[in-house]
Amino acid sequence: MTKDIAIIGGSAAGFFTAYLLAHQGLHVRLYEAEEAIDPSPRTLIVTSHMANFTGSLCESAVVNEIHCFQLFVEGRSVTIPLRRPEMVIERSILIKELKAQAEASGAKVLTGRRFLSVAPNGRSLIFTVSANGYAEVVEESANVLVGADGALSKVAQSAGWPKQSTVPLFQAIVKLPKDMPPDTTRVWFVPEDTPYFYWLIPHSPTQGVLGLIGEGERQSQRCLEDFLERKGLEPMEFQDAQVSRYTRWIPNHRKIGEAHVYLVGDAAAHVKVSTVGGTVTGFRGALGVADAVLNGGPSREFMALRRELDLHLLIRKALNRFRRADYARLLDMISPSTKSLFSVFTRDESLKLLLRVFLRRPRLLLLGLRTLLNGRTPS
Repeated sequence: MTKDIAIIGGSAAGFFTAYLLAHQGLHVRLYEAEEAIDPSPRTLIVTSHMANFTGSLCESAVVNEIHCFQLFVEGRSVTIPLRRPEMVIERSILIKELKAQAEASGAKVLTGRRFLSVAPNGRSLIFTVSANGYAEVVEESANVLVGADGALSKVAQSAGWPKQSTVPLFQAIVKLPKDMPPDTTRVWFVPEDTPYFYWLIPHSPTQGVLGLIGEGERQSQRCLEDFLERKGLEPMEFQDAQVSRYTRWIPNHRKIGEAHVYLVGDAAAHVKVSTVGGTVTGFRGALGVADAVLNGGPSREFMALRRELDLHLLIRKALNRFRRADYARLLDMISPSTKSLFSVFTRDESLKLLLRVFLRRPRLLLLGLRTLLNGRTPS
């Protein structure tokens, strides 16, 4: 039977999935609720690992390269040079480029089509979308349905998946401080404000985004505004989003009748919860979906992705218990040899990185384990 693929959601993961499947000659349609593909701007940072999955597809979205990280806590700082620079991405450019690549490969993009529901129909499935300014309901059919419609996925809801946990992201465009090189990202650990961190990522020689992931919208926005004031930075524009938070692996494949439904990207919570970064892991999930659809079975990419996400979850559980003193102790433990490991291995190679770090600095492992197991600040 010829596979007919319907993808819901014009996200980066959705368009990359469309590209991968259309590139293999499958009939692919992507449905986007908005009337035009005009995503809101948002600055992202990704590791060099992204090129392993996308090749040169996304080069036009790269607006800056990061060659150094500076970490701050309690008056301490550590500078980590990167042998493989990280890439600063403009999300709106990324999505438009992936759309163009998907269409060039034969995928059909249908805008102004809001997904409503799905039901079995023998060896295929029927799904409904609104059209003509949402005044008309249209029935469509497909053998495979892919939900790439974000953290609050309607596809996931209709197909019976549990609701995803989400966290708010807030960031402000600011002028870079005079003492900050444009190829350096700064990170501050302030656990009383957020269990994650603040970041300042340059996206041009003169400007960058300062932001945080929080636990609640109002509190996070207030913390960001206070932090900007403390740093003497004036916001020129704000960006915000609701981001999926990975809490456990949920199989992202289900059958409705004899047809198949997959989730990808934020809809599947394919997000590294240590940093709440989901671009590279979303692309890995797209590769897994494409592999499963093309080969008709479980994908090894999903198994590798699950191991990676579970490891980041373990790291996050430990970091959620850290106080300022713990972060200060952590920075004190970063020796020159440990820095060299952080320079070589990226956040998307966490298992390789942590094994080598713990072999060189076992006290780092003890710090994390004591915090994780005891639920209190380690001595």
